[in-house]
This record gives sequence, structure tokens and C-alpha cells, in this order.
Amino acid sequence: MTTGIQSIEDVQKLLAGQDYVCGRALATVVFLALRLGRPLFLEGEAGTGKTEIAKALATGLDRRLIRLQCYEGLDAASAVYEWNFPAQMVAIRTAEAVEGTDREALTDELFSERFLVRRPLLEAMSPQPGGPPVLLIDELDRTDEPFEAFLMEALSDFQVTIPEMGTIRAPAPPIVILTSNRTREVHDALKRRCLYHWVDYPDAARELEILAARAPGASRQLSREVVAFVQRLRTEDLFKKPGVAETIDWAKCLLALDVVSLTPDVIADTLGAVLKYQDDIQKIQGSEAARLLEEARAGLEPA
Repeated sequence: MTTGIQSIEDVQKLLAGQDYVCGRALATVVFLALRLGRPLFLEGEAGTGKTEIAKALATGLDRRLIRLQCYEGLDAASAVYEWNFPAQMVAIRTAEAVEGTDREALTDELFSERFLVRRPLLEAMSPQPGGPPVLLIDELDRTDEPFEAFLMEALSDFQVTIPEMGTIRAPAPPIVILTSNRTREVHDALKRRCLYHWVDYPDAARELEILAARAPGASRQLSREVVAFVQRLRTEDLFKKPGVAETIDWAKCLLALDVVSLTPDVIADTLGAVLKYQDDIQKIQGSEAARLLEEARAGLEPA
């Protein structure tokens, strides 16, 4: 696959150009996926940047991003194609009004490209301007095992079959990125067909880099306090620990409020930007927020 990427450093530079701060381990597996043409399976907690890496790759490589958002009950037909039934019915009614209509020709016409609605998988296997697209199969863990089995077959040969039209094979394999928040285990057989990487929460230094790229308006001091507080929050017994996305959102909220430094009152007013469950918010309110802020500041090295 021709991407212009010749090294792991090239991957890091490309992603950095899209404000995505990438460690060497993740850059390595992305490089190998591009070089070997293998799907990349990214697993980790929500908000750790799995989806964003697909977006950054698509923009950096100037490729189209095609996203298949998974959900419970998703089936092969919804992911591949469907027929435009309303348009087909109009065509049938129009043909019925014309004498001497060739029924066989009408049938062929009804099941042609004209009435075909391409869903993400079929679209990703179709020729695209600029080269093969980036196919993001997001939150695969929300689907069920039958869909996994279908996907395993589709990604094995990069082809799908439409009964009325035959088999359609990708002229060049798309760049495939699958993500999972691990709400359930994805079958090993599918994982074996992919390169795998666990996307973990970043350490404080890397999260500070990410914040500098994504919320550049925040002062160094405020960014350090935000990162230190969020890092401290992740050690608490919470229903849902904040991801990097929440760190960025919180910093942007604080900027919008012209906050220059964290205080217990500011934290109480804006905690909904970083915690998304009421039980977690109640647990961190008041004196607990003050304690965590004090401990976070105590762990900061002099600027």
C-alpha cells in the first residue's frame, strides 16, 4: 500500500501534524498495519483516542474516512448495502403505465447500480479518489458474534457478495481500523487477523503534550493542574474514569470561563465536563475535591 510512510518516525510526524500525540509503541503498530496492509485492532477504555487516530490518519494521508458505527443488532445488510425500495416502486409504477415493457429488462434495471445504496463496508471496497480510504469500524464490542463472523470473512478477502449483482472485490484494500471499549470480549479469530494494540490512559507528561496540542489557549500552569487533577481522579474508585477526551473538554470549558487556576469551587461548577455519572460527581464534590486538588498540586514539580 502506497502511503509515503517509510518509518515509525514518519507516522509520528504525520499524526503530530493533526495534533495527535502518539507514543512510539502505537506509532510502530500503525506503521506495520500500513506497511503490511493488515487491519489494526485498537482496544482500550472510552476516551483514550482510538477513534481519533483513524481521523488523524485519514486527514494526514489525504484519504477519505468511512466510518461504520457499530451498535447492538447491526447486521451484514445494514453494514454493506440495501436497495432503494421507494425508488424501485416508482420505477415499477412508471413501467406499468407504459405498454410493452420488457419485464426481464425491468428486473435487471431494478437491481442495478442506479438503485443500490452503498453502506460503509461496500463503499470502502469501491474505488476512491486519492487511493484506498480509511475504514473505521468503531466500537465493535457493541455488535454480536454473527456480525463478527461476517466481518472476519469480509476483511479476510476484502470482498462482499450482493446476490443480485455478484461478488464485489476491493481494487485495493482499505486501511482498516477497528476499535473496542471492551464492554465484551471480541472473538480471538477476528483478533488474529489484525495487528493489536491496547490504548491506555497516557501518563502525565504525555497528557500534558496532548493538552498543549488540543487546547493551546490554556496556560502552562492551568494545563499542569488539570492534568494532575485528572490523573489523580483516575486512581479513585469511580464508575467511569475520565478519558483524554474529557481532559481536553474540561480544559476548554475552563478557558471559556477565563479560569486561570483550579479551586474547589471551580471544580464543583465544572465537574460535569470531566465526570459523566451523577454518583461519581457526588463522590468528588466538596471536601473530596479540595483534598484531591491538594494532593494533585503536591505532586507537581516546580514549573
